[in-house]
Amino acid sequence: MKKLFFAVSLFLCIFTVWGQAYPSVKPVKNLIVMIPDGTSIGVVSAARWYQMYNQQVNHLNIDPYLCGTVSTFCSNAPIGDSAPTTSCYMTGVPSQAGFVSTYPPVTGKEIIPLDATKAYQPLATVLEAAKILQNKATGLVVTCEFPHATPADCASHSYSRGKYKWIAPQMAHNVDVMFGGGNGAITEEIRAFFNTKGTTLIQNDIENFRNYNSGGKVWALWENMGHPFDIDRDPAKIPSLGEMTKKALDVLSKNPNGFFLMVEGSEVDYAAHGNDAVGCITEFLAFDKAVGIALEFAKQNGETAVVILPDHGNSGFTIGRKGCGGSSSTLEELFGSVSKYKKSAKGLANILKDVKPEQIAAVFKQYTDIELADKELQLILKSKDYKQGDDYTQASEAQDLASNLKDIMNSKTCFGFTSGSHTAEEVFLAAYHPQGDVPKGFHTNVEINQYLCKALGFTTSTLPDLTSKIFAKHSDVLKGYSYSIDATGDLAVLTVKKGKNTLVLRASNSVAYLNKKPVDLGSVVVYVDKTDNFYLPADLLLKVKL
Repeated sequence: MKKLFFAVSLFLCIFTVWGQAYPSVKPVKNLIVMIPDGTSIGVVSAARWYQMYNQQVNHLNIDPYLCGTVSTFCSNAPIGDSAPTTSCYMTGVPSQAGFVSTYPPVTGKEIIPLDATKAYQPLATVLEAAKILQNKATGLVVTCEFPHATPADCASHSYSRGKYKWIAPQMAHNVDVMFGGGNGAITEEIRAFFNTKGTTLIQNDIENFRNYNSGGKVWALWENMGHPFDIDRDPAKIPSLGEMTKKALDVLSKNPNGFFLMVEGSEVDYAAHGNDAVGCITEFLAFDKAVGIALEFAKQNGETAVVILPDHGNSGFTIGRKGCGGSSSTLEELFGSVSKYKKSAKGLANILKDVKPEQIAAVFKQYTDIELADKELQLILKSKDYKQGDDYTQASEAQDLASNLKDIMNSKTCFGFTSGSHTAEEVFLAAYHPQGDVPKGFHTNVEINQYLCKALGFTTSTLPDLTSKIFAKHSDVLKGYSYSIDATGDLAVLTVKKGKNTLVLRASNSVAYLNKKPVDLGSVVVYVDKTDNFYLPADLLLKVKL
């Protein structure tokens, strides 16, 4: 009974306090959402002090716009995962770990009420609504691979964040401008789709990227998966998050109907999982530079709102830990050592893995200014060969070269970590609106979605209505028709027959084929293997004239 009372109370709080606090938000032409993934407030504080120590600048670009805090959570857990937390920002519905803009099934452990009949239903996102209902341009800028959880939440649907073969093509069909990582997720089918739509694809070519000045659709990607940390990045080969943000704004702003842009500082989260202090700090500062670029654009443009917030905390990062001087620690003692680090632990591992044992101490000192003790040198020599595993969330537990380097580097600082995983504390909220209509105070992730919708001029029913229009079950849409489903390949195929006509729909695509001729559906088709359901436009038969 207590659990039920809590769930109902939270549900009522989410959907009543908002209306009382913010009855009116003037819609804007352009909306920018900026997410430093996995950023706990301790990282923000450390980045500010680090900048003060090194550059004598005592503020971050976010500072004048800080206006509240946000509680992010899953539908069945207080600690959020990137997939369901950003999914909630985009759809207004809290979901489960791993779920990408998809309604969660009931588990019996819910902290909010759920409708069991909607399980696995794809949910329309703010990006999709801006594209479909307002004809706005859509953009994503990240440093991870593009089908990763946070960008995927904006423009795709899956109950598993790891199903890149489902997610990547949906994003290719939904996103006009995509800058980041993930060349390994580009398939021949995606290339063919880009060719038919006139989308420019730039791969590992920074000069071509920098010279691009059209207002068309463009994807520019570097690396097979994610980018190196900013402190390890070669600026002659890979652009910064700030540079990519500026280029995206240049391209998107050419659309007369406006745009929706999400910018993610993706790898603050990676560094936090690895308990890499200098990685956390410098990744957030790279994100904050991108924030400065976006805010400058918004203030000059006059029709743009910017919302800045993490999707969840990570690692319990603190300035100060057991064994350090506490309140007697000076700025030099706290930030002197870390300021001498020229590489992250991961970046330094990539260098040291090819260095002869007798040269390790000298090279390590070159990049950290640390004189290795004999036991530290032996720890390095006994490390596993450095190899970044597939599961970066377990980076702090691995005893590979990068993990051991991290331990040595952190031991010379006074930063602490309580975890190598996500944490449930509230995260910061900062915002800019040309008329000052910003959210203030404490919010839930559901309320953030409501603010984004109001900023774009949507009503409370806009996203649910759009969901019902573009994601109807195939059994309802095709009632009375003969059809079959082939789910043996990477992407399931739905074939519909009527007389001499054959309609073919491929999962994760927005183009159907009627008698082999393409028909643009205007939204992506989603297939869920767990329920053997295709989700289609409710007016599919009118669109294709079957």
